Amino acid sequence: MLRLLCALGFMWVVSVSATAQTAPAAAIVVRPTPPTRDARTPGYVSAKELPDGMNALSDQDGNFILGPTHKPAAEMDAGGAMDGRVIEFTMNSADSKFFPGIAREPKTFGTPDAQHPERLVVSTSHPAPYTRKVAAYVPKGYVGGTEAPFMVGADGPDSLLFTAVDRLIQEHRLPAMIVISIGNGSGDAQGSERGLEYDTMSGRYAEFVEAEVLPRVEAEAHVKLTKDPEGRATTGGSSGGSCALIMAWYHPELYHRVLTYSGTFVNQQWPYDEKTPHGAWEFHEHLIPNQPAKPLRIWMEVGDRDLFNPNVMRDGMHDWVVANEEMAKVLAAKGYHYQFVFARNAGHVDRAVREQTLPEALEYVWRGDHVGTAAKE
Repeated sequence: MLRLLCALGFMWVVSVSATAQTAPAAAIVVRPTPPTRDARTPGYVSAKELPDGMNALSDQDGNFILGPTHKPAAEMDAGGAMDGRVIEFTMNSADSKFFPGIAREPKTFGTPDAQHPERLVVSTSHPAPYTRKVAAYVPKGYVGGTEAPFMVGADGPDSLLFTAVDRLIQEHRLPAMIVISIGNGSGDAQGSERGLEYDTMSGRYAEFVEAEVLPRVEAEAHVKLTKDPEGRATTGGSSGGSCALIMAWYHPELYHRVLTYSGTFVNQQWPYDEKTPHGAWEFHEHLIPNQPAKPLRIWMEVGDRDLFNPNVMRDGMHDWVVANEEMAKVLAAKGYHYQFVFARNAGHVDRAVREQTLPEALEYVWRGDHVGTAAKE
């Protein structure tokens, strides 16, 4: 039923540039306006409707529907100086053994494989250098040499994340922790550096963070980061959200806590990998249902106007709402501790929704009562 809803599609404009030198031709895609989905659609998960303006409580598992009005939480007021400090540095592709750099030509996308339309052929991706910015928040009162819990965030620097964590630490609602907000290597989706980093279904990005980013953070910020996966979390939005889960899924010995907004749990991996032929769609299609539950605690959000089929593939695996709904189903079936929020009047990685929900989401993710217990009950 849900796959059929994806496949119906909406009109979009595709302009194909054909030359004798390029085969298959690259495509320029204008994304359609996503339709507004109803949280009560048959086939979607059963969810508790919240009073407008209210968030799900941070001690509750399950599925929730957020009302249409999104006022910033009091903790998100950025007025005044933070208690903690933020240090920044840059990293260059020339210094990376994991990601030496690629880019896709501007205004190009790709074409579906003629024999396998769920596979995208990108002919305009090539090696290219990049520079990424990394920002690290260090809480007030951190004692040098002391092991600290930390959170790794995608698409940084993320000032909203720093603000929320700083306020919650002040209010003793989070442990004093380091927050590491890592810029991506540029571009988006298949054929780009960001797409390669965030959408690849493997442990490579987590290994890159472990080997190349965390040692730099420790040196630049003069901190010591815990090795305990209970004290490590990942977060991100869109492909950064799928990346957050990918990091913990392939390396649960490193991360146990995951927080995502509009997670790209769709078929967007490139290059094609026969082990996970449908990219992050495999999470809810095969990986989570068919493997023993992992010691992960997960918070997820999707908006009612989230992305829908924004490419030429028409493979039935590019509806962000359906992908997140299916994630909620399989996580519940496997006994995970998770909280899923369907936000009304919300777009993709909606800033107003983040400002409303981020404090409670962080509290939920950092609760300590999860370590595989639901899977064993």
